[in-house]
Amino acid sequence: MGDKEEFDEDEIEYTSYAGEHHLPLIMSLVDQELSEPYSIFTYRYFVYLWPQLCFLAFHKGKCIGTVVCKMGEHRQTYRGYIAMLVVIKPYRGRGLATELVTRSIKVMMESGCEEVTLEAEVSNKGALALYGRLGFIRAKRLHHYYLNGMDAFRLKLLFPRPHVPQMVSQDQTQPEQEIFPSPRVSEMT
Repeated sequence: MGDKEEFDEDEIEYTSYAGEHHLPLIMSLVDQELSEPYSIFTYRYFVYLWPQLCFLAFHKGKCIGTVVCKMGEHRQTYRGYIAMLVVIKPYRGRGLATELVTRSIKVMMESGCEEVTLEAEVSNKGALALYGRLGFIRAKRLHHYYLNGMDAFRLKLLFPRPHVPQMVSQDQTQPEQEIFPSPRVSEMT
């Protein structure tokens, strides 16, 4: 196999986490490609509580990518969190990671999340470029964040606020008007 795997986009199958048989596939991908080691309990925490936020990509029956996420309350904000994203090297640069992340973000938006966060190594130019294209901003630098001593950027994607009409009081002579705030990022579809 060369550097890049040849395939047609329609040969890639995306699926949601569908049970215990997917867990070893996710663990294998993450263990071989990411710098942080995770225990089986970490994986189970994510996939059992938020299976709808975990997606896998397959090519001809081989698992070639995954995204693992969660969502919940954090400081009066309902937010999503991307814990792990992996696409194996021969398949990178062809939009698979974008598709996996976009599927998770779409579920987060539909579930009422106001933002999505994650951490990425400052040296991971591919990940930083991917998330930048999706509208994430660098919110903070986390020094010595990873076990290998590397720094991380905390990345954040803010969703547009819902359009809420503002009522003008009766004693004002101006006609009623609606105020619509500008979206902070383009809406993911």
